[in-house]
Amino acid sequence: MTSGRGRDAPPRVSAKLAYASSRRGLDDTTSSSSFTTARSGSIASYHLLHEGYVRDRDGNRVRVGSTVAYVRDGEAHIVIDPGLVASPERILAPLADLGVRPGDITDVVLSHHHPDHTLTVALFPGARVHDHWAIYEGDLWISRPAAGFIVSPDAELWHTPGHTPEDISTLVRTDDGLVAFTHCWWTAEGPADDPYAPDREVLRASRERVLAVADLVVPGHGAPFVPSADTPR
Repeated sequence: MTSGRGRDAPPRVSAKLAYASSRRGLDDTTSSSSFTTARSGSIASYHLLHEGYVRDRDGNRVRVGSTVAYVRDGEAHIVIDPGLVASPERILAPLADLGVRPGDITDVVLSHHHPDHTLTVALFPGARVHDHWAIYEGDLWISRPAAGFIVSPDAELWHTPGHTPEDISTLVRTDDGLVAFTHCWWTAEGPADDPYAPDREVLRASRERVLAVADLVVPGHGAPFVPSADTPR
């Protein structure tokens, strides 16, 4: 498990805490300059709960694991992409090491609807669940576009179509700079041409948007990486 540097593990909390969130009026291609600018007193931290992979391909069989992350931002406890893992303990055990229980999670973000990024969302039945067009809590469905939605003071959703038309990324301000949790890349190596992307130019545009602001990228199926000139566009 990896984490943003210089952060203590969050204290155990007994229940979800209420906090305010709001949506900025952004369209699908406009970034929030006020969000991407660091603010004083930024408190968000992140921990990589499970490093994703795609391996052991044999005909129509393949091992697939999603990169699963935890973000602590004040009263918000956010899990990103709880999907395919070898067992639920691959997610729950690292959270327990941080003193966080499933019932403490306030929000879950799903980058897109492929099952390898959604299959274990039920581990967190009390959380608000965010996708590209709505928030779900219990039996309540709240329609809203994801672009510009503020999950917590230092975590914002962007619409970044490419891998699928509905993909969203989670941008988080931390002591390590701006961290992008995104499926614009499977790993640091790309692939340069995502075999699932319906439009290569749309994917390229989303990658360029993320690279313009991100200090660190956490991709869908691999380890975090620092963007460079070699990062696939």
